[in-house]
Amino acid sequence: MVYFDNAATTKVKQEVLDAMLPVFTENYGNASSTYTTPGINAREALTEARQTVADAIGASEREIYFTAGGSESDNWAIKGYALKNRAKGNHIITTTVEHHAVLHTCEFLEKNGFEVTYVPVDSEGMVHVEDIEKAIKDNTVLVTVMFANNEIGTINPIAEIGALCHEKGIVFHTDAVQAVGAVPIDVKAMNIDMLSMSGHKFHGPKGIGALYVRKGLRLDNLIHGGAQEQGRRAGTENVPGAVGMAAALKLAVDHMEEKTAKVTAMRDKLIDTILAEIPYVRLNGHRTKRLPNNVSICFRYIEGESLLLSLDMKVSSGSACTSGSLDPSHVLLAIGLPHEIAHGSMRVSLSDLNTMDEVDAFLKELGPIVKRLRSMSPLFEGVE
Repeated sequence: MVYFDNAATTKVKQEVLDAMLPVFTENYGNASSTYTTPGINAREALTEARQTVADAIGASEREIYFTAGGSESDNWAIKGYALKNRAKGNHIITTTVEHHAVLHTCEFLEKNGFEVTYVPVDSEGMVHVEDIEKAIKDNTVLVTVMFANNEIGTINPIAEIGALCHEKGIVFHTDAVQAVGAVPIDVKAMNIDMLSMSGHKFHGPKGIGALYVRKGLRLDNLIHGGAQEQGRRAGTENVPGAVGMAAALKLAVDHMEEKTAKVTAMRDKLIDTILAEIPYVRLNGHRTKRLPNNVSICFRYIEGESLLLSLDMKVSSGSACTSGSLDPSHVLLAIGLPHEIAHGSMRVSLSDLNTMDEVDAFLKELGPIVKRLRSMSPLFEGVE
């Protein structure tokens, strides 16, 4: 099987699994225990994992809070800060192309007395700093803009947006679920106050994520109960998950340069070949300011789901969070595509575990499949 759906989830690498196994079988204690040897060992493993995650993004160990994944981190950052700081203002700024974990959280806050401005993007899915600035009001309390789009791969000018927010005295959060482990990130240099990440996007386990919260920021707790995570996030700590996430992130950061070179070469071959050899196609997202592993293409006159099924589940169409819906992607509509073109979208997302031979095999199948599907499409009749 050729697996080209790494934006949805990734295979756990063997080195990550090896790091996790001792926490299941030897250091299996409760990390909040203060007196048992297994508990003390588990707590030490958790502290080391937290420091590793912090080092990967230029944060300090006590600024990292482990969660159950990216969606929880987004929810906690946005709800937690907005509700805790309601007295400072009730206006939030986000964009039209955010992940639903952000969009639906903002919709929840709108139902609870907050005002949300949804800033548009350009035809390549890029957020412009001047549009964020125009949206700022006297009562703006939070700006949340994704680091890189999960569907079309466009990378936003995060450091510039963060600098604007700090100049205006506004807290800045970024959903970096697709970016962490894929591109260099330094939260201090990029003026980021809160950042969400998820372990299974960079070859770590599912069910574990983290939220970076700059020292000094106060958030309402999303989960109440015990005193875990510095009293901010209750629940017995997922030590194996945290250890696995940390191991995966360290691998990604330590080998980022060589991994990026390999994945970018495969990405560019896919894009260049498809655009050159298949007519009536469109690349979605910015051509160069995009994630190294992302290829998003619209094929006119066919349905993306039909193309996906014909490729025998070797690639993903749309995103894992929206597939199965009859509606076209909100991201593709936000960049100005009409429904009939947006329906023909397909996303390919690579990892360093993929090979150029797999890319060649995929390209060999793709052209004939597109031609066959178009021959059966009433939309394509007469186009030639």
